[in-house]
Amino acid sequence: MSKVRAFDNLKPRESRAWRFAQAAAAAGLALAAIPATATGYNETSGDLSNLNTSPTAVTFGVGSNIISGTTGSTAGVIDRDYFTFTIAPDQQLTAIMVLDGTTSIAGRDPQNPLSFIGLEAGGSLTDPAAPVVGDLLGYTHYGPSLVGTDILDNIGAGAGAQGFSGPLGAGTYSVWIQEANAGTADYVFNFLVASVPESSTWAMMLSGFGLIGWSIRRSQKRNGPSSARSLAI
Repeated sequence: MSKVRAFDNLKPRESRAWRFAQAAAAAGLALAAIPATATGYNETSGDLSNLNTSPTAVTFGVGSNIISGTTGSTAGVIDRDYFTFTIAPDQQLTAIMVLDGTTSIAGRDPQNPLSFIGLEAGGSLTDPAAPVVGDLLGYTHYGPSLVGTDILDNIGAGAGAQGFSGPLGAGTYSVWIQEANAGTADYVFNFLVASVPESSTWAMMLSGFGLIGWSIRRSQKRNGPSSARSLAI
């Protein structure tokens, strides 16, 4: 008598629930596979605005948004850099990274540079001649020692400002960058923006993953432990 493998006829049929689960998992993988874009602004293309009521409009997209430039004070003339950007309803600002190329003027305390970055909601910023700290969402100081660091939460913790904890959701925001010491310094920031899946997409993904688990448990219960699927005479 020939030997027949007991599990040869136990290949599960592809049910509608299983197909739905596969589709949900595929949707999750598709979201994760969205490539990061690189947008932003480099001051070599033109000086960022020095007027707080009219910051330069910069377009941000999902992924990396690199802002680079020079700010400081020369012969008593202060160069402040102002720009504004908008986060779309299905996006969020997840980090502001300090990148290589960032410098600062040491001033009286080399360990505490006074390079300044502030963030405010809306399309303009508080008057630098008489700044109202409470108008800002937040602010912090930065320097080359922070290269590779995410300073978004540092900004949100600025004393006297409105305060926030990241990520930041949809809306229009404006940024103020300034070197407080005499001289000029460079800055390079990466504003990282991520997509926020719609609630229906999340629901489909969660349902799909739940169905995958249910299908596995159902298959194990029907087929029994692996030891039972042995050769039969």
